[in-house]
Amino acid sequence: MLRRNFLKTGSIAGLTITAAATGACNLADSNKKTDETNADKPDDFALNEVTIAVLQQKMQSKEYTSRSITELYLKRIDDIDKSGPKLNSVIELNKDALSIADAMDKERAAGKVRGPLHGIPVLIKDNISTGDTMHTTAGALAIADNIVKQDAFIIGKLREAGAVLLGKTNLSEWANFRSTHSTSAWSSRGGQTKCPYLLDRNPSGSSAGSGSAASANLCAIAIGTETDGSIVSPSSVNGLVGIKPTVGLWSRTGIIPISKTQDTAGPMARTVRDAAILLGALAGADPQDSYTAASNGKIKPDYTKFLDENGLKGKRIGIEKDAMKISPAMDPIFAEAIALMKSKGAVIVEVELNKQLKPIGQAEFTVLVYEFKDGLNKYLSTANSKVKSIAEVIAFNKQNEAKAMPYFKQEILDQAEKKGGLDEKEYIEAVAKTTGISRKAIDDLLKQNNLDAIAAPTNGFACCIDLVNGDYDNGFGFSSPAAMAGYPHITVPMGYFNELPVGLSFISSAYKEADIITLGYAYEQASKKRVAPKFKKDLLG
Repeated sequence: MLRRNFLKTGSIAGLTITAAATGACNLADSNKKTDETNADKPDDFALNEVTIAVLQQKMQSKEYTSRSITELYLKRIDDIDKSGPKLNSVIELNKDALSIADAMDKERAAGKVRGPLHGIPVLIKDNISTGDTMHTTAGALAIADNIVKQDAFIIGKLREAGAVLLGKTNLSEWANFRSTHSTSAWSSRGGQTKCPYLLDRNPSGSSAGSGSAASANLCAIAIGTETDGSIVSPSSVNGLVGIKPTVGLWSRTGIIPISKTQDTAGPMARTVRDAAILLGALAGADPQDSYTAASNGKIKPDYTKFLDENGLKGKRIGIEKDAMKISPAMDPIFAEAIALMKSKGAVIVEVELNKQLKPIGQAEFTVLVYEFKDGLNKYLSTANSKVKSIAEVIAFNKQNEAKAMPYFKQEILDQAEKKGGLDEKEYIEAVAKTTGISRKAIDDLLKQNNLDAIAAPTNGFACCIDLVNGDYDNGFGFSSPAAMAGYPHITVPMGYFNELPVGLSFISSAYKEADIITLGYAYEQASKKRVAPKFKKDLLG
């Protein structure tokens, strides 16, 4: 959950903190040198910016094994995440990672290769259950004892594909659905994760650890989850490709929930191709998640078939009018992206989507607090934790306030606990408004203008880490339309301002992943905007 979205819609009013999103965060320390940065040192990591295809080639040629690749990533995590810049993106390593890699190497030696993910190390957000020795906690000390017996459905598919579960990533606690004054990328179990481009910047939430780690080359690819913005926002500010699938393309069974109508997991990667590989591998109907039934017949087993360098030619792209004038830093970057799409044969049409949806922001929040209580209580009731309900989470946090709530409290947990069940009139009306209006707005714009997708900057530039005041408005957000509708959304690196990345978003209607992947890939190949981070201390240092 990207809490800043509610600041914009007015669902949580009066909390916006005036700040220059592209200025230095720590002016008082701007002239001090630090050993926390590798900005002046060459980053000679052997697997920097490596793709899944290259890793497969190297394993096939026997230059590397899955074990040697996994060992390199484990050392990288130690060097970058725990030492050096101290990104703090990985909350727990998998004790079984090397044994999984060894098993995949044995299969390869015997002539069995399961597919493109065979032997590939993946990091997973710590709200996704794994039936092993790792904890599943959503970053919360309240359930730090939770070691589950069964994989989430998508983790089962990940294992079947032959991937190596490298570890779990930190996140905004409870996927950033705990407090109205929260700081993204902080959890009571994992602490504060940093942005690898500028270490005083917030890598955004809630899939902060997955975004920071994948960008810093701590893994081949990562998995995040999104309710509203939590895949696409950290992907954007960390220079990544992120795909939020249609709700129902990936199962949510075994994922600590916020919202049954909006939650989904999705890939976070350095290239569109790698994200597309993971997207197809984990898609599939799950009897335990009724939302996946609608995906039958609509899943593409291999989304890489839709990667077309000329994919923008003849396509009609709606440009969000709200995004034409955001800030002096953003406007030239977006203008360049529009010009590039035109040069590749796209037809550009100005549209207004955000304006139509601003009035339903409060309805979205109402839906989420109801569904959060319902879903989390169900999850906790069968979890392997002493804490069995939201009420008990609230009580634990109060009893352990110094460790669980040192910077901000739990206002959203309190609000959720006070709500009734999903048969309440307030909830039913809010769902109809949120889902119905958002889907109609997107579908109508696409149909009336004969559009293939709608595009805009994904969000503003990374905010400063501020554990005193919490998150602030960074100028723009485009996650809510697709999030409320349950529709697919891809973000691709669009450009930089003072080394801060920002992404370009494409959204469309339900199960149109193939269409937006085509557009995202064509733009990626024409622009080549992905640049590896340098781990600078701040803008001035």
